[in-house]
Amino acid sequence: MSTEPVTLMVARRVARGRYRAFTAWLDEGRDLACDYPGYLGSGVLAPPHGDDDYQIIFRFADADAMNAWEHSASRRAWLSRGEGLFEAPQEYRATGIDRWFQNAQGHTPPRWKQAVAIWLAFFPVSLLFQLLFGAVLAGLPLVPRVLVSTLALTPVMVFLFIPLSTRLLAPWLHGEMSVMAQLARLMPHHRA
Repeated sequence: MSTEPVTLMVARRVARGRYRAFTAWLDEGRDLACDYPGYLGSGVLAPPHGDDDYQIIFRFADADAMNAWEHSASRRAWLSRGEGLFEAPQEYRATGIDRWFQNAQGHTPPRWKQAVAIWLAFFPVSLLFQLLFGAVLAGLPLVPRVLVSTLALTPVMVFLFIPLSTRLLAPWLHGEMSVMAQLARLMPHHRA
């Protein structure tokens, strides 16, 4: 089995009128996963305006740890309790950085597009971190300063902002839409 960390990305569309029950159910599932050896963390990405698909991310130390959780009785019971709360579930497993960018057909965008997506996620988060904590860390020597910032930013990037960036940029990453069309899609529509 793989000794690399493994990520399970699950898309669930909230059933009409079930938002509160669905979010409580999600929280319960994340709490259950915390009890399993090898659990590294999880996150939930709310859908953009006009969409009902939530992205749930579970990360484990390796494939064995994820398999133990996936095939556990507690997870099966949790999934059973979620029946009727969501529609159209989709699951993707990922190991390595290319897998973050794979579409449903298993295609991966060119490396330069992956680099752009990561940079678009990393730059604003890094800038915000420096604005908030830069003055506090300025007195530290270089190595401890970089150590603190990378320890703080890496989990935030891996579990939240890189998945968000890849999700928002997916049509552009996979050549389905130009950058300008993608930006227009993300902008709110105003009617006269």
